[in-house]
Amino acid sequence: MKKHYTLTLLLASIVIVAFAAVAGSGSTSDLPSPPAVGTMIDDFKLPDIGGAERSLKALSGKNGAVLIFISVQCPVSNGYNERMQKLADDYKAKAEPIAVVKAHASDKHFTFTVLKDDGNKIADRLGATRTPEAYVIDASGKLVYHGRIDNSQNTANITSNDLRDALDEMISGKPISKTGGAAFGCTIKRVS
Repeated sequence: MKKHYTLTLLLASIVIVAFAAVAGSGSTSDLPSPPAVGTMIDDFKLPDIGGAERSLKALSGKNGAVLIFISVQCPVSNGYNERMQKLADDYKAKAEPIAVVKAHASDKHFTFTVLKDDGNKIADRLGATRTPEAYVIDASGKLVYHGRIDNSQNTANITSNDLRDALDEMISGKPISKTGGAAFGCTIKRVS
């Protein structure tokens, strides 16, 4: 039986950053390493699909924010659409999810905000290399989780819901027991 989520605290925003253009063949070897868990993440602004600039700080809730990098051209990332929507629905009272690609978002009926990371500037800054790839940032701006959503592309084989577990622990005020897990999926193509 699934644990019923009755929380008085609001989770931060779930921010899903997708890539409209994955064109380019830049190398990932020039990327900085991803920030270590415990690193403070500087605020940034990205446009939503309507063109309005949104900052990480403004999107964060009482407990922080979640960034998930996705790509509409990646079958693995697309295979997570329903799981991301379910995550958004389950944490609706605590979160505001965000993604990116206009046509994809409307086609998939996402109910969360969509941001556009043209030129991969935030993906580059965070060292994101795969789609989907998740980052959890607490209310103070500290990175507390970086990695996969769960451990299997095939829903029948999931044995570890890493992102969900990290969110539940953060919301309940517990230390996050698993602060990462290797993200898998398509590589993020760098803009040259």
